[in-house]
Amino acid sequence: MKSTRAIGRIPVRDVEPRVECGRRPAKAVTGETVRISATVFREGHDAVGANVVLKNPDGGRGPWTPMRELTPGSDRWGADVTLEAMGRWTYTVEAWSDPITTWRHHAAIKIPAGIDPGLVLEEGGQLYERAAARAPRGPERTLLRDAAKKLLDDSAPVAERYAAALTPQVDAVLARYPLRELVTASEPLPLLVERERALYGAWYEFFPRSEGTAERPHGTFRTAARRLPAIAAMGFDVVYLPPIHPIGTTFRKGRNNALNAASGDVGVPWAIGSPEGGHDAVHPDLGTVEDFAWFVERAGELGLEIALDFALQCSPDHPWVHKHSEWFHHRPDGTIAYAENPPKKYQDIYPLAFDSDMKGLISETVRVLRHWMSYGVRIFRVDNPHTKPVVFWERVIADINRTDPDVIFLAEAFTRPAMMHTLAQIGFQQSYTYFTWRNTKDELTEYLTELSGDAASYMRPNFFANTPDILPAGLQHGGRPAFE
Repeated sequence: MKSTRAIGRIPVRDVEPRVECGRRPAKAVTGETVRISATVFREGHDAVGANVVLKNPDGGRGPWTPMRELTPGSDRWGADVTLEAMGRWTYTVEAWSDPITTWRHHAAIKIPAGIDPGLVLEEGGQLYERAAARAPRGPERTLLRDAAKKLLDDSAPVAERYAAALTPQVDAVLARYPLRELVTASEPLPLLVERERALYGAWYEFFPRSEGTAERPHGTFRTAARRLPAIAAMGFDVVYLPPIHPIGTTFRKGRNNALNAASGDVGVPWAIGSPEGGHDAVHPDLGTVEDFAWFVERAGELGLEIALDFALQCSPDHPWVHKHSEWFHHRPDGTIAYAENPPKKYQDIYPLAFDSDMKGLISETVRVLRHWMSYGVRIFRVDNPHTKPVVFWERVIADINRTDPDVIFLAEAFTRPAMMHTLAQIGFQQSYTYFTWRNTKDELTEYLTELSGDAASYMRPNFFANTPDILPAGLQHGGRPAFE
């Protein structure tokens, strides 16, 4: 049986933030302030100190970050750190005996009472000499040495010797270069720093095909771009596009989810794939892939990013159905199983069978994502990630972020908490939440309290008010106050 790690000379306990006992990184973004805390104490009454040791993604040691006791007598110490470089950092808490603070506490009692003042000052002088020896050469070392000399000068008045050790200048140097003894370090913990948009953003859901003209009702990327300045003017950061790919015709749904499509019905965008292409193609009615690239560039000129829907499912007409039939579930009669949520049937959509060829599906998924990244997409809203294996997403996101750490994945998962939290832990930068169904002050307060607890170190909630297929009762019947 593997032994547990020794407690250390100065105990350092319960270091936070810590995700899955340190197996996964806590998350931050550039410029975000993160509170690092730990329980630090020792035997007896001697003073302790603590600091955070940061190591940047290149392995270099970060700046000295002293910690303070958050509440007197609590033994809980903390420091706020702000990291400006993206990448995988580590942080360690160092705890140590603080003999100078211990001496100051004793001296403040003994010297006014006249208890062995000469001996007390001599003890202080020796400590200050040791502190000076460890300070860098220059004015800081000189200041501490002068203070030590004054403390040891038994020809000077006691009050004068004592005051020399307590000047604001001396305090400032000791704060930067404390005399540390019995230094004990915690285990290093990971901290992933990503770009600012991974933390927050105002998303505008936008169907380009809705932005047509009188002459051509079905919109294109070119006509839809006319709407972008108004979206930017409203203060949005991200324009989210539902699937822009060819839509299947087999079992195509009609308007208002009618089972049979009428002539001219364009179908459901999530029924992806036709002979014209699959997940790496653009619906011809929207334009060409070059038109899409132009649309992304135009959005960028207005300070907007494009988020592309990524839905891993296929229409019966998708090229994968014919090229990789092993990627789908087959029923005893030889047919491919379509999506169901009994009694509902979705004959126009085939779900994927991930365990039949996990490696092949990961490779193809990464290829498709990198295809759209090459046209400027850096954000993906992943549709129903909770219906796919968690390990699949862990490998896909790790592959993408290994070379492109600025790419952001949003998990569109309204499911059980365990799945939502795990998706956030294994790599999704943002997460859907239950906010859609929280309406009253008490409900919102309770939920925000939950989200700002332990989960805040890894789960970044995105408060979508609705989706294309979810319109909560509060918005249906609440009128303008509910929207506000």
